[in-house]
Amino acid sequence: MKIAVTAASGKLGKAIIEKLIPETGIDNIVAIARNTTAPHLDNLEVRKGDYNRYEDFIKALNGIDILILISSSSEPEERIEQHRNVIKAAKFCGVKRIIYSSIIGNQDKTLFSNIVKSNRQTEKDIVDSGISYTICRNGLYIDPDLEYIPHYIKDGVIENCAGNGIASYTSRNELAFAYSKIATGKHHTNRVYNLTGPAITQSELAEQINNIYGTSLIFKDITPKEYIKLRQEALGSFMGGIIGGIYESIRLNYFNVESDFKKITARDHRTVTEMITEYKNKTL
Repeated sequence: MKIAVTAASGKLGKAIIEKLIPETGIDNIVAIARNTTAPHLDNLEVRKGDYNRYEDFIKALNGIDILILISSSSEPEERIEQHRNVIKAAKFCGVKRIIYSSIIGNQDKTLFSNIVKSNRQTEKDIVDSGISYTICRNGLYIDPDLEYIPHYIKDGVIENCAGNGIASYTSRNELAFAYSKIATGKHHTNRVYNLTGPAITQSELAEQINNIYGTSLIFKDITPKEYIKLRQEALGSFMGGIIGGIYESIRLNYFNVESDFKKITARDHRTVTEMITEYKNKTL
């Protein structure tokens, strides 16, 4: 059984491959990437795959049984068409199942909603293709928050517009573990799963970071309008709007959903304390 992972040069792709190797053996994994020279791809079978090029995937998916399709990071309308290139090629090549890396969230009301909407469209495109599928709606990654800890410490504050909203956090490592089980396990065909962990507020996140890093961070809530303006000034209209929309979605409790993680993996999702501690240990 050959399993292919797209966007294999990225962080989630790398993590999934690392978890798959002990499950399947390296010879049964194909890494598909636009950048085929990433160091962690050494010793793997690597095939070129640009989401914009249908012809890339006609070659890349030859002989593949299961495809783990990691969502594109392009703008919403562009990513829909990019994913369609992959789905069309998968059907042509006889791929037996697509495991799609989607996201939890609501399709209305925030600047993040168009991202969610584009993911839902790809989910529909996969179902409509007739290929067997597993749709995995990922929770909110804790990794970017942890990568931002030096900035939080410098400012002494976690500032955003999440209010008292509750978000179900996960991490790339936890997601990778779940994807490895979904790819190699039985009974996951034609299912939709929420892959999330513990649901906490931003104040609780600050408290957890303080406990582990010995810091004195506080959470400061500002209005969505204020926060989106700050993010767009720093990151540009598109990316700043996405980040602002994520935290407004937390405020509206769009990321507080029931998790299927334990059902898939037969263990509890790591706690927020465990995820922060794991990150700290890796970065020291």
